Amino acid sequence: MNASDRTPADLLRSALAADPARPLVTFYDDATGERVELSVATFANWVAKTANLLQGDLAAEPGDRLALLLPAHWQSAVWLLACSSVGVVADVQGDPGSADLVVSGPDTLDRARACRGERIALALRPLGGRFPQAPEGFADYAVEVPGQGDRFAPYAPVDPEAPALAVGGAELTADQVVARARQDAAELGLAPGSRLLTGRAYDSWEGLSTGLLAPLAAGGSVVLCRHLDRLDEAALARRVETERISNTAV
Repeated sequence: MNASDRTPADLLRSALAADPARPLVTFYDDATGERVELSVATFANWVAKTANLLQGDLAAEPGDRLALLLPAHWQSAVWLLACSSVGVVADVQGDPGSADLVVSGPDTLDRARACRGERIALALRPLGGRFPQAPEGFADYAVEVPGQGDRFAPYAPVDPEAPALAVGGAELTADQVVARARQDAAELGLAPGSRLLTGRAYDSWEGLSTGLLAPLAAGGSVVLCRHLDRLDEAALARRVETERISNTAV
């Protein structure tokens, strides 16, 4: 990747310039049987649309705080990079009551109602499906995002030295996120083309790094598995083989 990249959004732009067709995120939900594979270009398109929703319809500005109440999921990865694109602080599993806006999955809606700002809900259904009926007090992400623009330009430049990510009681600047992701990639032995399988939750730095940031920093890809504990050893071995896994962090 480009040594001058200083934000996670920069890392994605470099990946897009280098090889837009290669896989970036492959998602499994072993409770439902869902499998989704997103190329760099497809993932970047989702990020652009989500960033446009965030900056435009939701009026989020650099420095605003977004409580991200989502599990390990490909759409959660999209929101992380959309926040980075706008300059919004992604507060992973943070307090909605002190956030400017909240993004919630279907299991955390009651908690998310503590947010006095904009509220977005994700059904997390296969193929990015919408809720049968949007939860009261929330906009349905699957309804709002398709009509957003496919290209994103921030109203103001994103400051790499400003807070970008809060997780596990620590707050990191965009610069620090990129530096730690690169360090993790080296420690995991990731290189361009590496394919990392992980079943870690998106509730810690380790989960976010192995589940997106370190593979992105290395020029590799991630196979992100939710409910991985439902696979027996034989099924896990088959996935490692069929997905051509080079590294694991489970």
